Amino acid sequence: MAAHLKKRVYEEFSRVVQVPAEEVASKKLRLCKPSKSAALHVDLCKAVNATDALHFLLRFARKPVEAESVEGVVRILLEHYYKETDNSVRLKIASLLGVLATTPGFSPDCIVEDVVTAVANEKSHQVLAQLLDSLLTVGAQLPHSPSVARRLVDVARKHLSDASFGVRTKCLQLLGRLGVMDGEPLATSADVQPSVVAHFVCSGVVRDVPTIISDFFGDQDPRVRTAALKAMLQLHERGMKIQQMIYEQACRLLADDYEQVRSAAVQMVWVLSILYPESIVPIPSSNEEIRLVDDAFGKISHMVSDGSWMVRVQAAKTLGSMLQVSPHFLEQTLDKKLMSDLRRKRTAHERAKELFASGEFSSGRKWADDAPKEKVDTNTVNLIASGACGAFVHGLEDEMFEVRIAAVEALCRLARSSASFAEKCLDFLVDMFNDEIEEVRLQSIHVLREISTHITLREDQLDTVLAVLEDSSRDIREALHELLCYTNVSTKECIQLALLELLKNLNKYPADRNSVWKCLKFLGSRHPMLVLPLVPELLSTHPYFDTPEPDMDDPAYIAVLVLVFNAAKSCPTMPALFSDHTFRHYAYLRDSLSHLVPPLRLPGRKQVHGLDSADCQGVESAQLFLRQSLDRVSTIQNLEAPGAQDLLIFTIRDLQRLGQLQTELAGAADFCATYLRCQLLLIKALHEKLWKMPVPLCLKQSGTAVAAAQQVLEESYKLEFMYSGLESRQIAVIHHVRLQAKALLLVLSARATNGQEPLVGACEKFLTELDSFHRLFAAELPHLQDSFADKLAEATPRPASRKPSELLKILETSLRQSALLQLSLPPQIHRATANIIEPTGESDNPLKFTSGLVVALDVDATLEHVRDPHNSVKVEVLYPDGQSHVIHPKPGDFRKPGPRRHRLITQVYLSHGAWTEPCQVEVRLLLAYSSSSPAGDSKPAWSDSLDGLPPAEGAVEGTIAFSEPVKVFIMPKPARR
Repeated sequence: MAAHLKKRVYEEFSRVVQVPAEEVASKKLRLCKPSKSAALHVDLCKAVNATDALHFLLRFARKPVEAESVEGVVRILLEHYYKETDNSVRLKIASLLGVLATTPGFSPDCIVEDVVTAVANEKSHQVLAQLLDSLLTVGAQLPHSPSVARRLVDVARKHLSDASFGVRTKCLQLLGRLGVMDGEPLATSADVQPSVVAHFVCSGVVRDVPTIISDFFGDQDPRVRTAALKAMLQLHERGMKIQQMIYEQACRLLADDYEQVRSAAVQMVWVLSILYPESIVPIPSSNEEIRLVDDAFGKISHMVSDGSWMVRVQAAKTLGSMLQVSPHFLEQTLDKKLMSDLRRKRTAHERAKELFASGEFSSGRKWADDAPKEKVDTNTVNLIASGACGAFVHGLEDEMFEVRIAAVEALCRLARSSASFAEKCLDFLVDMFNDEIEEVRLQSIHVLREISTHITLREDQLDTVLAVLEDSSRDIREALHELLCYTNVSTKECIQLALLELLKNLNKYPADRNSVWKCLKFLGSRHPMLVLPLVPELLSTHPYFDTPEPDMDDPAYIAVLVLVFNAAKSCPTMPALFSDHTFRHYAYLRDSLSHLVPPLRLPGRKQVHGLDSADCQGVESAQLFLRQSLDRVSTIQNLEAPGAQDLLIFTIRDLQRLGQLQTELAGAADFCATYLRCQLLLIKALHEKLWKMPVPLCLKQSGTAVAAAQQVLEESYKLEFMYSGLESRQIAVIHHVRLQAKALLLVLSARATNGQEPLVGACEKFLTELDSFHRLFAAELPHLQDSFADKLAEATPRPASRKPSELLKILETSLRQSALLQLSLPPQIHRATANIIEPTGESDNPLKFTSGLVVALDVDATLEHVRDPHNSVKVEVLYPDGQSHVIHPKPGDFRKPGPRRHRLITQVYLSHGAWTEPCQVEVRLLLAYSSSSPAGDSKPAWSDSLDGLPPAEGAVEGTIAFSEPVKVFIMPKPARR
């Protein structure tokens, strides 16, 4: 019984009950950054005086604050603000509120009411001005919140009567920045003092913002007057209509005692003249009326004689933009004497009618009984103030060169819109060529170049202009050559004088040779009838006697021929004056200097044909040929198609010839030829015999395939960085070719190696680049049908899940079966080119210098279609022993004579050890690139300022030679003992 009971007890109390395990929630860790507000609160609590608190606030201002912590920090600052009694600490807190409001990701609308409350309770003028400045910052961060803007405008309107100029200034800035639009009247807030409301109430309603601001044009403080003018200008910039009634107030401020007020008043008067040019305004002390733009022009012209040079500069610049002014007012600025035409004179009929209406006639018995009844003041009756007469004459003779430059630029803008004014200001601009400041002379030359279509130079003017050719500045001389290219002269003596001075320039500065030749080319083509009577004298021909044949190596004789041949293009009677050797020289120059010598139809002689056969074909036919060539290539199914190599070879040859014949399509043709050359190299590398051979037997033959793949990589970087005008589709095709080359290199390296570890790393790197390609060019993938990337995307499962050996098989199959992508061209493709003018490489006299020291070599080159040349163009010097030096030109060495054209004028310093005989060094230009920056990006490819920074991961940096090398003889001599 006991045993049975014990068994039952065991059965009852040893029962195992399995409880289902509850899923225990995993603990989530959250990384918390230390609270900025708590740290600031602790620091401020530690402060025992105002100096300590200010120290803590200054230290806090140097550290960035996250957006989520800004509100808490603001609460701490405001809490301490209310407790603080020192003005300097409250001033710093008010400043910090404005800084925190600009934190990215933080909306400052939650702190507006707190800052407004602080403004209402503040007694210090400085702190109050700073709080208003912080409110201005808050309002700028909330441009689409009209309620906040209206609230801040009410606060500003309330404090406009403050005694401090700083507070009034900040209030006016708030009104200008946040004033309501569309002339909507402001609502009266409940907390505005009755006296302030009474100040702004007119006819029972609260006036609008422009009217309120205009009341402060007459404030006693000049800083407030300046702020009022700037606030009104800001309203204009925001689109609010400014009333014409403030014109008289703005004109009175032109005579203010303070420079800042006068400067802002000039801007205000100019704005009103633009808004209301045809409005009629009365002349003071007269019954005459005048257009507002003419009156404003006269008043601003008077400011050119202001006592402050900054106001004079602004007045001169403003005059250049007033194109609606009447011609007689415009011409008055060039004459210091007041013209009588600017005062309205009554006709004899009007005077007789007035005398008859008065019923009185002079009897002669009383002295001066017919004298005028009014006293005439010439300073008030004149339609234009006497101080405005000769405004530009005063500006061009100013002692400050900044004023002279501004006056020259203003003359240029006005002369471009008026041919008669351009003729009248010609003498004044020519006189500026003798200015003592180089910048003024250069600007005067550029201005005369811009208005050259309206002017014709006389002989005396041309003499003054040509005197500048003696200037030592190369920029001045080249700018003058450019001016002569587009200037008309009046007589054949002018042509003779210009040629004589240019030949003197060529003799004194031989480096100006190309610029002088180009100048004479345009000079001859513009004046063929003036060159015609000078031909016998220029070519030294005689009707009866044979003259000696000149030397064709003489640059001066070539200059004369360039002038004559370009004139002969438009003058068919001129070739009859040529001698026999002149025709031979023409044939020579036509081949050697085809860009300077035009094609001529010479009577009785066979016309010289260079590459001019393309002239018979239009650009349209050349573009059609280019498209047809690309369409033929697009028929290639895959890289192993029969006949693909021959078709590519013939197409590349045709495109290269097309680029030589048609310069307009040279960039597009060269781009297509380079792309097809990459495809041809891939076809040769994927030759069938190579891939069917066993691996040990094809190791030697695979060297050619590796070289081809490496060349494709180099060509792909040239395609991306040497051509401008590419679109995203062309860039995607270029990256696709680069991806094919990298896949081919991966397959070839795998066949040559047996190790698995380096193979795994190379495969992972390739897959990373493949993912980057799909991510960057996701929008262009639909246009890449049956391409290599498309074949890889069709591989199932994903290539990343394959083993390296399987991935290599997929890559090999995809390479051989992928189709050749059809290349679509954008409207314009330009190839970056460079031409080194100096050194020419023709001199046999070596540059001698002591070994270990340096010799300066002048480099002059023209750059075409180069993006960001200041950072991408380098100069490489290659020495005979294989050493090479890369020189980074300074930004100041680059000039921009025209769109997409740059000029590099720099000096390269050469140095080497002693040589036993002279040897040649090669100088060429390089184009630097970095694959981390996409094509067309304005950021520098590699810069001196970035030398210390590591390149981006996977970025490829390199250089491309884009100019022909020039060889220079140098001779380092051993140092004397």
